[in-house]
Amino acid sequence: MKRKVKGEEPEDQSHAGTSTLKVSAKAKPKKRQKAASSSKSEVLWPEYFHSAINTVLAFISSKKQLAVTFQAIRTSVEAQLKHPLEITSVAELRALLPDLVKFSYVPKNELQVSGDKDKDYELLSQSQLLSKGPEESYVLVLELADNLQLKKSKNTGFAYSQPPAMSISALQKLIDRRNIACKEALDNLVIHAGPNEDPTLLLQDAGREFIPVDPTPAIPSEAVAGPSQIVPEPEARLPIPDIIEEITAQSWYKEQIIHHQVLPPKAAKLGSLDPLPSTSILQALADSRKVSTFYSHQASAIEGVRNGSHVVVSTSTASGKSIIYQVPLLMALEQDSDAKAIFVYPTKALAQDQKASLEQILFSCPGLSHLKVDTYDGDTPQDARVTIRETASVIFTNFDTIHASILPHENNWRRFLKNVKLFVVDELHYYTGLFGSHVALILRRFRRVAAAVGNRRVQFISCTATLANAGSHMEKMFGLEPSEVLAITEDGAPANQKDFLVWDPPLIDPLQPALGRASAMAEATGLMRFLMKRGVRVILFCKIRKICELAMKTIKADLSNEGRYDILKRVKPYRGGYSREDRRRIEADAFSGQLLGIVATNALELGIDIGVLDAVIMLGFPMTIPSFRQQAGRAGRRSKDSLTVLVTEPYAVDQYFANHPEELFEKKLDEIMVDVDSKVVLEAHLQCASYEMPISLSDEMWFGPSMRELCEKSLVKDKDGWYHPHPNFLPYPSGHVSIRGAQEEKYMVVEMSENDNTLKTIEEVEVSRAMFEVYEGGVFLHQGMTFITKEVSHDTRVAKVLKADVNYITSPRDYTDVDAMRTYRIRRAKSCLAYYGKVHVCVKVFGFFKIRNKTILDAVEVDTPPWDRDTTGFWIDVPKSILDLLRSLQLNVAEAIHAASHAFLIQFPLAEDVRTECKAAEKEYKVTESSRKRPARLIFYDSIGKGGGVSAKAFDHGRSLLEATLLQACDIVTNCPCEEGCTKCVASPSCKEANKVMSKLGATIILKGLLGRELDYSHENIQAEVYNGPDTIVDAPPVLAAQGIEIEES
Repeated sequence: MKRKVKGEEPEDQSHAGTSTLKVSAKAKPKKRQKAASSSKSEVLWPEYFHSAINTVLAFISSKKQLAVTFQAIRTSVEAQLKHPLEITSVAELRALLPDLVKFSYVPKNELQVSGDKDKDYELLSQSQLLSKGPEESYVLVLELADNLQLKKSKNTGFAYSQPPAMSISALQKLIDRRNIACKEALDNLVIHAGPNEDPTLLLQDAGREFIPVDPTPAIPSEAVAGPSQIVPEPEARLPIPDIIEEITAQSWYKEQIIHHQVLPPKAAKLGSLDPLPSTSILQALADSRKVSTFYSHQASAIEGVRNGSHVVVSTSTASGKSIIYQVPLLMALEQDSDAKAIFVYPTKALAQDQKASLEQILFSCPGLSHLKVDTYDGDTPQDARVTIRETASVIFTNFDTIHASILPHENNWRRFLKNVKLFVVDELHYYTGLFGSHVALILRRFRRVAAAVGNRRVQFISCTATLANAGSHMEKMFGLEPSEVLAITEDGAPANQKDFLVWDPPLIDPLQPALGRASAMAEATGLMRFLMKRGVRVILFCKIRKICELAMKTIKADLSNEGRYDILKRVKPYRGGYSREDRRRIEADAFSGQLLGIVATNALELGIDIGVLDAVIMLGFPMTIPSFRQQAGRAGRRSKDSLTVLVTEPYAVDQYFANHPEELFEKKLDEIMVDVDSKVVLEAHLQCASYEMPISLSDEMWFGPSMRELCEKSLVKDKDGWYHPHPNFLPYPSGHVSIRGAQEEKYMVVEMSENDNTLKTIEEVEVSRAMFEVYEGGVFLHQGMTFITKEVSHDTRVAKVLKADVNYITSPRDYTDVDAMRTYRIRRAKSCLAYYGKVHVCVKVFGFFKIRNKTILDAVEVDTPPWDRDTTGFWIDVPKSILDLLRSLQLNVAEAIHAASHAFLIQFPLAEDVRTECKAAEKEYKVTESSRKRPARLIFYDSIGKGGGVSAKAFDHGRSLLEATLLQACDIVTNCPCEEGCTKCVASPSCKEANKVMSKLGATIILKGLLGRELDYSHENIQAEVYNGPDTIVDAPPVLAAQGIEIEES
């Protein structure tokens, strides 16, 4: 059927013929404007479209509630149409307006029917839901999700909205706006249809894809995809460039791709070994790993080990780094069957993965297949430990076990330690900050004990992701001289093409920018579903556990609505907190190739081999550039082409990289910081080392020049001059030294059975997280399923939950106060004073919101005990003169203090283990005066439970560290070219309040004032938004000081 447009000359048809509904339904701003501008030219619709527009008019006119079932609306629509309303007609409308019409089945007990006030839904088990029959279990729901003008809170920082209360005139405007959108979409379809295309058939064909599938009749495990829905085998999938092109042709694509970077294929660079390993080793590598040649970095590393060097290899993910230590091990075992090795990994899952790989090689190697490798960690049964110690040639372990089990019992391990030839530390970049400081001293303790039993020949091999300072980091971690370390950073591994996309969610309505952008969650999960349907194996990385569960819940609901149970059963979530059995099962499914999709936190960021992945989607920027590159490296691990997509969130950090995407690939990595001179950490390990063997002054070669002072001060000296542990650390000093910080108590989350007679543990949640995730009446998420928390016992730390399909989530209402309690030291830093002392952190959850689509359904109060902890920290009070200037300029003081605190931490070299009080928008922008006032203070405190004394370290460095950090922060904030703040100056990726309360200008004034610089600011020479709201900041009150303290000047 040919199309005609009145008042227009026939168009050139040279570009027609390929137009489909996908083109017309994009509704991009330019096209919509074009349709509007030609409104005087009446588009002639086929008769079928007149029926369609009558349908949408009737449908829209009767649609006034937030959620309406198809059955409820059908009668009123048919009364206006004078003929039946078919499901196919609504499906066609959804194809025409996919962003407006939502048409799907939902569990009946999720539904808010006819705008009734949300209530506590009936809690039903899955078996109860299925037993009720199709009509009682699921209902078909129609929604027009075009973002009603919700009742916004007067609190400008409030994240949620109240349900709308619409007047008749407002409702009529809404209906008119919807009708215009429908008319424009139909006009576009007719105008852009090819000369040989029938718009009616195009619409009907497209509508078939949007007919919702009732989940009830089909049992997910038995559901079979139709012929047109078969997922291609991974080997048969399209190349990534073709898939990207297909994405851009979809109806829902609205220019979300704002940056596309392609890393071209790279050929392998091979190296050679002279002499070659034995024929047995070469054959074992070929049989078990399909390795017949060595990449240049592998050959260089193996030769370095042969020559007696300690080796660190810093190359890309999946570059075959495990070969670097496996081959030297095989050669050592061939030469000496009594040789031993210790392989250390940061996670137990990674150790298990690498253990299986080594076992496979040994089994394939004649003469070595009888040798035993085993895991020795906290999960190893007591009755098996002696056997492992006496019979294993290689143990797979972690630093926690070396610290607490092996070194304290060195007398039992002497035979093993005397024969250790190789000590391998994988993922060396993992050991940074305070934890890295502990590990560095454990390595020194190991070297000391090994030397004492006669073994000074241990060679250390480390593998790591790309680091800026791989060689120096290894030197510092192991206590080695530069001449002893060979650092290899040139990557010889091949790589196929890698496509990187930065994906910015589109405006909800280009004609109404005030409505904001689409949800990053919806964009990421929608893209994941699209890729999986095309045989692309995807991992979706989420920054926190709750987002991981919400993403899995979204994918589960969307795939169920589409009837794609064939894909749903091949998608699994993976994160910390799951039981070991659950994690191992998911890892096995992934490695075997059964899974098409994984929704994970950074628990899978490390190098666990979970099989071949084709694509990585990151829901939000993953905190740091190294994490971004590490996550991106999870795709294309078998020399396949791969795709990485960063879906940006609306936060300052994400938007910075949306505007400067080149920095994701070109920015130089920061050097990893490890403080091996911390007296707090060193003293703790001297107590442990003196238990392993009494310390003498000659041990300074292992522990440095501060050792003598600390031994005299904190250890017990015998008559022969040997130092022993202080009695307070006995009987086992390592039991008093937690290298990962104090182990938090945990809440046990147990699922109640239908009759409440049995309880099943589903997860353990740390106390610091439990208060935000398990509160009575709240929704708890686990493996994409929703549970209602029915009862929480804070005495026994048990939370009882009941499975319930609800379509809302809960968001805790809380506040955090960080208060200076006692001053122990005062130090001058330029024109200000810095204080060190006791800091109290109090977190209180006082209620929660029930939220659906960012709309509050209900506000509930809860009575939970506060989370109180004491730690140490340092603070700088903001002088009254600076506060007066900020207020005279009508700047928000809370914004200025928050931004200045971030600016300091961004430049502070030990910031990884230090926190600050972050300001919440909901509190700081409250219209009504709040009784909660915070002191005008930049306050920083040691991470709870880690006990590393980083704050004390800042003071021990004298004025230099504090002053240098203030100066650097001030210079960078002052000279940074950004307008409102970025990750280089005041926006912190770790801000738990998303950097919403920020004033770069205010931070500049505070930092300059603290340094004594001139403050020449007035209304005439600044450009800043005027703040007229309540002031939440008061002058910082004096803090009680210990007796006798004086100001330290140097």
